[in-house]
Amino acid sequence: MIIDSRILPAEETIEADVCIVGAGPAGITLAREFAEQDFRVCLLESGGFELPDETTRSLGEVESDGTFVQVLPENRNRRFGGNAGYWGVKLSHTQNGVRLIPFEEVDFEKRDWLPHSGWSFDRQHLDPYYERAQAIMGAGPYAYDTDHWTTEETPQLPFKTNRVKTSMFMFGNGQVFTQQYRIEIDRAPNITVYCYANALELETDASGQTVNQVRVGTLQGNRFWVSAKIVLLAAGGVENTHLLMLSNKTHQNGIGNEYDLLGRFFMDHPIVHGGTIVPFDRQIFNKTALYDMRDVNGTHVLGGLTLTKEVMYREQALNIASWIFPRPRWFPDAEAITSLRRLTQEKCLQQGATGFFQDIKNVLMGMDELVDAAYGKLTKRPDPFWANLSTGNWSQIQQNKERAYGVFEVLHLVEQVPHPDNRLMLGEGIDALGRRRIHLQSSWQEADLQGIDRAQAILAEELAQSGIGRFKPQRGENGELLVSSLGASHHMGTTRMDHDPRQGVVDANCKVHGISNLFIAGSSVFPTGSCLTPTLTIVALATRLADRVKDIMAGKL
Repeated sequence: MIIDSRILPAEETIEADVCIVGAGPAGITLAREFAEQDFRVCLLESGGFELPDETTRSLGEVESDGTFVQVLPENRNRRFGGNAGYWGVKLSHTQNGVRLIPFEEVDFEKRDWLPHSGWSFDRQHLDPYYERAQAIMGAGPYAYDTDHWTTEETPQLPFKTNRVKTSMFMFGNGQVFTQQYRIEIDRAPNITVYCYANALELETDASGQTVNQVRVGTLQGNRFWVSAKIVLLAAGGVENTHLLMLSNKTHQNGIGNEYDLLGRFFMDHPIVHGGTIVPFDRQIFNKTALYDMRDVNGTHVLGGLTLTKEVMYREQALNIASWIFPRPRWFPDAEAITSLRRLTQEKCLQQGATGFFQDIKNVLMGMDELVDAAYGKLTKRPDPFWANLSTGNWSQIQQNKERAYGVFEVLHLVEQVPHPDNRLMLGEGIDALGRRRIHLQSSWQEADLQGIDRAQAILAEELAQSGIGRFKPQRGENGELLVSSLGASHHMGTTRMDHDPRQGVVDANCKVHGISNLFIAGSSVFPTGSCLTPTLTIVALATRLADRVKDIMAGKL
């Protein structure tokens, strides 16, 4: 059953056995797992079923300072389905999707060179939940072995050492959350969804060790409570923390914040424009379909490049995910064009004789590239199919292959060091519900920048040694790494998991330390964030948590 909370009587108390806060992929996964169970479930969602109105959207505004990625309201999509309604990968004209991949073994391990790393369990423990999550996401077979997708027509790039490897991504369908599972949950006799219901505070008993009820409000002003035996927070990497901080009547600094860990270790996956690969042989554009997002027997797949576990341990490196996209020969970062642009500047001689004559050589050797670019500009011809992180199928367009393509653009998602100074706090502003806004304080750490620089160097060495091409990382005028505030909206780490309450907000079962009946679902519990997309791991952890809650409700725990 689905209820519009705006028409509920004021001051009402709703009785439930389990209360879930947030109807994104984690919350919906939990609710579906509880369907037809012998207990009552209440699912609270801040928005409705369409894109949120401007006032609802404003509830997602985050105050921020620092140089790291920004959190925007559209990255915290307040509607049934959460960010599943925001996923931007175009699987078809009508379907939006999201990249899926399990985290790797190394992501769960304690790495001596990476402070605060190490999960409370290993990858093998999560494998059966990953397989269940794959089906929940509406994706293809649980087959992430690269060899499964490699054929004579779609070979892997032939790296000669074990430093760089091809990793396969698949894609989940956002409509299963925004449409299909909405219908299923609506039909479940033991589940009630309350839309336009904003969790305002978790109220505990006098001891502060048990959450008695959730105080809820609508933007129209009416207030009500939900009383439940178990409360599950599934409101996202920012809002989970926000709600815990606002719940400060019996816990002065917020629930779960006894050791000042709540909100710390904020992570995202920064998107870095890596540079270009100039192939040694242009025939490579006919041999790299594995790295194009395409439909293979009904399953959308995409190959990317990551570092191997061996090189990460040997060189104490952070991981990095790299995708390649073919670009025309006159792509702005093409070597001859870059050199010509530099030669036309007054300060061209400041680079020294070696650099000056190298630019002259690049222009002479790349004259066909320059002519092609000039012709394109003069005739205003359309660019070749411009594949990116949201679109693919470039390998299927014959006319865009040998003639049009000349370089690959490289985009990265990078692993970030979990740092306690990257954190969420309560801000000074007040939102439309009368709550203090959340404030993000974050900055690039030197270890993050060094990690990107080293990973790019490894990638360049391997591409050259394997005879594939020359990777030219994108750099500023003084050779500095170019980073921006563009992130993937993968908000992680702010209620991190650890057996020790002095090191984490939740334990290995995602239960908040010191609170008997409060659990957290979603990426806020991640101790480290990998460089891989987190959605499959979020849903896998939600299925694992659902099993535990069912055992508790059945009296098995």
